[in-house]
Amino acid sequence: MEIIISSNTSKPIYEQITSQMKAMIMSGELKTGDPIPSMRSLAKTIHVSVITVQKAYEDLTRDGFIETTVGRGSFVAAQNKDFIQEEQQKQIEEHLMIAADIARTNGIKLEKITELLKIFYEEN
Repeated sequence: MEIIISSNTSKPIYEQITSQMKAMIMSGELKTGDPIPSMRSLAKTIHVSVITVQKAYEDLTRDGFIETTVGRGSFVAAQNKDFIQEEQQKQIEEHLMIAADIARTNGIKLEKITELLKIFYEEN
């Protein structure tokens, strides 16, 4: 499992960890029951504070992506299909909001954006 931290973004480090781990789980790179590194181990590997990793793990646990058992460690939680679809829809909404803002700012008509989205969606 490789987590890459960027200093060229306004996104906090714990959110970078959270989003990358969510992406690995949703893509199937990490599967239900797979162990994830301990907070201390991950912090050492990516050169960040244990507190930063703890915050990411707390968010991942709250969102149902990982489960932590005292004495055993942290593991990828069993994923509900509806839950994964909801997470993916949130990502799509974020990207569409950015695209809509760019289009609006640059005077690109809604019809053009809709046409482009249809082309991209129907491409194989």
